[in-house]
Amino acid sequence: MESLVSFSGADVRAGENTVIYDLNMNINAGELVYITGRVGSGKTSIIRTITAENRLLKGEGSVCGFDLRKLRNRDIPKLRRCLGVVFQDFKLLQDRSVWENLDFVLKATGWKDRRKTDERIDEVLDAVGMTTKAHKMPHQLSGGEQQRIAIARAILNAPKLILADEPTGNLDSETAEGILSLLEKLGKEQGTAIIMVTHDLSIVERRPGRVFVCENESCTER
Repeated sequence: MESLVSFSGADVRAGENTVIYDLNMNINAGELVYITGRVGSGKTSIIRTITAENRLLKGEGSVCGFDLRKLRNRDIPKLRRCLGVVFQDFKLLQDRSVWENLDFVLKATGWKDRRKTDERIDEVLDAVGMTTKAHKMPHQLSGGEQQRIAIARAILNAPKLILADEPTGNLDSETAEGILSLLEKLGKEQGTAIIMVTHDLSIVERRPGRVFVCENESCTER
């Protein structure tokens, strides 16, 4: 199995403060992994370390073949192209249509061929069941629809790893269930590993995966 995320004896920081000591974690392709814990326990700081937003200063860490301790600033965009990130608050550009939101990301990550760009946008919208919403503005969509577009954006560059930070936190239970089913389906069909940050343990019970719990400045697998 291909190891996508590996930490050994790693200290995770939030700003100047260490929030998790001695993190040991290994995640392979196709796995569903939960990171749970109370607010402020360091869950999101782990995600930010994986994306190199927070730098790793102690211990060992690698993501998609990139050594986090040796990572140069100019290589951070290359690392992030291997990742898809889904946020609780969607983070769609409000002044652009769904299509333009997706087109913006592809242009920003180096796509230049118009035909291939159009085909890829069609593919991801179909994958998330939103082909009829391409012309809509974000404010014209429901919360669940916006999150589906956010997932479409996350998978544009066929990432090896999806990071979902409380992806259902702003959604009602029925809509949340649809989003979780979609993420699970994409993971199985494309062999994408999914790391999901959540404080909702009912999600973990309904969709079993590996579980890491953040508490008392540590994060360990249960």
